[in-house]
Amino acid sequence: MTRRVLVVDHEPQLLRALDVNLSAQSYAVATAPDGTSALRLASRRPPDAVIVDLALPDVDGTDVITGLRACSSMPVIALSEHAEPADVVEVLDAGADDCVPKPFAMEELLARLRAVLRRTDLGGGPRTVSVGAYAVDLAACTVTGDAGRGEPVHLTPTEWHLLASLVRNPGRLVTGHQLLHDIWGPGHDENLNYLRIYIASLRRKLEPDPAHPRHLITEPRMGYRFEPGGGTAR
Repeated sequence: MTRRVLVVDHEPQLLRALDVNLSAQSYAVATAPDGTSALRLASRRPPDAVIVDLALPDVDGTDVITGLRACSSMPVIALSEHAEPADVVEVLDAGADDCVPKPFAMEELLARLRAVLRRTDLGGGPRTVSVGAYAVDLAACTVTGDAGRGEPVHLTPTEWHLLASLVRNPGRLVTGHQLLHDIWGPGHDENLNYLRIYIASLRRKLEPDPAHPRHLITEPRMGYRFEPGGGTAR
């Protein structure tokens, strides 16, 4: 199946380079020079992934990401000339799945695109997984209380990807380095504090006693493990 990728950037040369390189990898590419055009194209024919520059001529790229997130869970990779940790966190919280600093190596961007697209593939696993009293629908990308009959739980895109990575591997240790690579991409393998912050947030939303978690378990100095029935609190 050919994947459709929407590329949004105000630099004509970079836009052409991305078009050529993505097309060479058998992606179907649509391009937009500004945020307004991007949102219009995405609404007419939703792509499988979006690569968007944050410095657009008409609207802020973060606003474009927010607009995309209002109607879709498609993977979004942001391109930014400002890659300070605070800036990256802001972009991720706005809804981006990854943030790639400019300038970048084309091979790295393609690898990150493959990574975010892999996270949307369910494979042969279950569609719905129970986390205590919550139902996690891996196809619809939703979390609902009261075993699926209650109110939806709002998760940020990063929280969702972290939760999905864990619940797809019930009872298995997923290393911190693996989670960092899968969620934030290459170059973030040592930022373990990212995981601690987002795991703590997930526990506040899904665990009955966040201080003594039964489902999202820490394996000290190794990583994290999802226990459907509740494991040893750590």
